[in-house]
Amino acid sequence: MAKNDKQFVEEITPMEVDFAQWYTDVVTKTDLVDYAPVKGFMVIKPYGYALWEKIQEFFDAKIKATGHKNCYFPLLIPESLLTKEAEHVEGFAPEVAWVTQGGNKTLEERLCVRPTSETIICTMYAKWLKSYRELPYLYNQWCSVVRWEKTTRPFLRTSEFLWQEGHTLHETYEEAEKETLDILQMYKEVCEDLLAMPVIDGQKSESEKFAGGERTYTIEAMMHDGKALQSGTSHFLGQHFTKAFDITFADREGGMSHPYHTSWGISTRLIGGLIMTHSDNRGLVLPPRIAPTQVMIIPIAANKGGVMEKVDELYAALKEKGARVEVDDRPNYSTGYKLNDSEMKGIPVRIEIGPKDIENNQAMVFRRDTLEKEAVSLDNLVEYVTGLFDTIHNDMLEKARKHRENRTSVAKDMTEFKAALEEKPGFIKAMWCGCPECEAKIKEETTATIRCIPFEQEDLGTNKCVYCGKEAKDMVIIAKAY
Repeated sequence: MAKNDKQFVEEITPMEVDFAQWYTDVVTKTDLVDYAPVKGFMVIKPYGYALWEKIQEFFDAKIKATGHKNCYFPLLIPESLLTKEAEHVEGFAPEVAWVTQGGNKTLEERLCVRPTSETIICTMYAKWLKSYRELPYLYNQWCSVVRWEKTTRPFLRTSEFLWQEGHTLHETYEEAEKETLDILQMYKEVCEDLLAMPVIDGQKSESEKFAGGERTYTIEAMMHDGKALQSGTSHFLGQHFTKAFDITFADREGGMSHPYHTSWGISTRLIGGLIMTHSDNRGLVLPPRIAPTQVMIIPIAANKGGVMEKVDELYAALKEKGARVEVDDRPNYSTGYKLNDSEMKGIPVRIEIGPKDIENNQAMVFRRDTLEKEAVSLDNLVEYVTGLFDTIHNDMLEKARKHRENRTSVAKDMTEFKAALEEKPGFIKAMWCGCPECEAKIKEETTATIRCIPFEQEDLGTNKCVYCGKEAKDMVIIAKAY
């Protein structure tokens, strides 16, 4: 076994050689996922699902604290419901999977496997809502959706993925708009406070917004390779769906009104973002707040006197402090294997302790994010290790933020834009006139898209559109994206 101790590290393709293969190696060799028998589908294994559970726990607590409740709507949606809102069905039609047979009988009406749930949820809301006294409806569901993708990659884009989708109804325009922006802020907190993944928040352009919505707000993160990842979206749908599905309520004036509607979602795609923001050529690098195991204790010469007793003592003390801690005392694996295994899986803190360490009243503490190791006294080891969690999180967030800053350029015209895209792939700040034709031309010529119109606008020293040179309307973030 000892001669193969480094096999985990050596089997990962360096990201500098082939970024796509590096990513695939990391998600498969760290036991996050496996490929399912149906092309484009993935099996999320326990270690990968544990990451999703942490995201669920974090966000679910936030929405419940603000009065939202979870429920569940059916997987299959009649075609007649999907076609009630023209823009919506047009936007999803190429990705819809259809059920045409039930048992041995051909169905009278095709059923789509939900690509999203606006139509079925609106159908039920129309049935339930009677009066303004019942509003707002603050409902969310955790489920999977199916979108028949042409090209797939685990977590980032799969034919089936896990997500949450909130669908709320409000009495007024202002309440619905506030809800949309409040949720976006919660998504930003998921990314920055849990995943240590910095994001830019803003509004999508008309061409990039949700099919059937009035406005889409987004958070965009930058990956190691400079590409953008849309990490969460919140949609102000206005009354498009409530009118199409005849959702009405008796209003305060005694008449009938249509409520205002929002929808919003984050998905297992965040795990892909987590990997491509922090991980390295050794494997995963996980921030402590989301790591399924925050601390791994590895006994050295475990069969020698006093080692396992001290390990058990440390384990109990860390557990009492609330740390997610494990002991790797597998007898059929060498110490070298265990060290590499913990690094590969991205465990934030590793404690190594053997007979000589105990003699010196110390243990060796290793940080996965910096690859630094130091001797720490056993007298304050527990406090030191648990105190590292916030330090590591903040350091990882800051490192990712600096990476984004270093890979962000400013372009005043298309010559500068194309040069920046070629020489320093990443985010490009530029001015845009708001014209869809200019946006389409940028995409056609470079494959880069307007990721968002940031809430925080900046003075770039010009007020001319990067493409046409006419007077600009907004500063935008443009990038190639996943």
